[in-house]
Amino acid sequence: MAALLVTGNGPLHGQIPIAGAKNACLTLMPATLLSDEPLTLTNAPRLSDISTMSDLLASLGAEVRSLRDGQVLALSGHGLDNHKADYEIVRKMRASILVLGPLLARTGHAVVSLPGGCAIGARPVDLHLTALETLGAEMELRDGYVHARAPKGLRGGRIVFPIVSVGATENALMAATLARGTTVIENAAREPEIVDLAECLVRMGARIEGAGSGTITIEGVERLGGATHPVVTDRIELGTYMLAPAICGGEVELLGGRRDLVGAFCDKLEETGVSIAETSGGLRVSRGDGRLRAVDVATAPYPGFPTDLQAQMMALLTLAEGVSVLEETIFENRFMHAPELARMGAEIDVHGGTATVTGVERLRGAPVMATDLRASVSLILAGLAAEGETLVSRVYHLDRGYEQVVRKLRGVGARIERIKG
Repeated sequence: MAALLVTGNGPLHGQIPIAGAKNACLTLMPATLLSDEPLTLTNAPRLSDISTMSDLLASLGAEVRSLRDGQVLALSGHGLDNHKADYEIVRKMRASILVLGPLLARTGHAVVSLPGGCAIGARPVDLHLTALETLGAEMELRDGYVHARAPKGLRGGRIVFPIVSVGATENALMAATLARGTTVIENAAREPEIVDLAECLVRMGARIEGAGSGTITIEGVERLGGATHPVVTDRIELGTYMLAPAICGGEVELLGGRRDLVGAFCDKLEETGVSIAETSGGLRVSRGDGRLRAVDVATAPYPGFPTDLQAQMMALLTLAEGVSVLEETIFENRFMHAPELARMGAEIDVHGGTATVTGVERLRGAPVMATDLRASVSLILAGLAAEGETLVSRVYHLDRGYEQVVRKLRGVGARIERIKG
């Protein structure tokens, strides 16, 4: 397998362009199943997960073409001729479950394998299924597949989620656009990716109000048309690269960055002593001399601190002065990066969903292993600040969520190279 060799070499300076959001794009792509007219997505990231979703949509009969160096995706659901999302594709990526709602809404029939993805917790799909049942779908789990039917079409209903779920909100939102009557989703996820999906669906002719709040109302329409839609900036990539100058020192401008996408994260970063300023092109992050301050962090659904930035923030706090407490409230089993950071000299004590980090003065380079997507980039950040060389193995996780990470970090002075397996 390929690995990354990272050598700590001091402060970083320059600019890093931020790509379109992976999680937003993976949600927008299945929306093409709702219409037989073209959907064009601009600012699309070039990632292996996007290729996997393209393969899945193609297996259903949809057309996906990559244009302009991969940053424009031209999609069409005109040739839809298959109702089954096969295990061999779905097992690679959890977002594959998002074809269920659109496929069912448009054709009245869907067979979708239970999904795979990073091993960071159970993340069951029961909320997806219950929401669609509320809209009149008949569900059966058989042989590892969800068999869904709505022979008379979906009908509007009142969906109340017991806990906030981004994926279930997205599936329900897409399905409700073609359901007869009015659908109200309560305790809906409020993430920017939800707002981005709703804006795209409205461009396609959907009638949606309240996206970005806890209650979304959808008036079903008979059909949706085509649209062109820009993918929102990737807030997780943004936060990750903001941490690079924070942990190494220096000053970096994140092109396309928006504070409203990562407000809670910015607040915590500033508490440590890092400076963040808005510029005409994005956000500028800088750190002077001296150690950072310890802070306590608890992950929460948007607009709280993102769980997808918890691992990266832990890397920073290993070098902060004092004791930090990180509480993971979204996923269980999401501290697998802690033992790897400990190999580099970090002092971390994990008990259940809480990690206590006692800051050290320096980290040492070491061979470490990535356990999931966000853990992999946390080890890279730690390696940038460590003394000597850090070899990060199993970086295939990284290719699922970060576009050209080596080129972007080299562009601001980092010493990092990819070593082929």
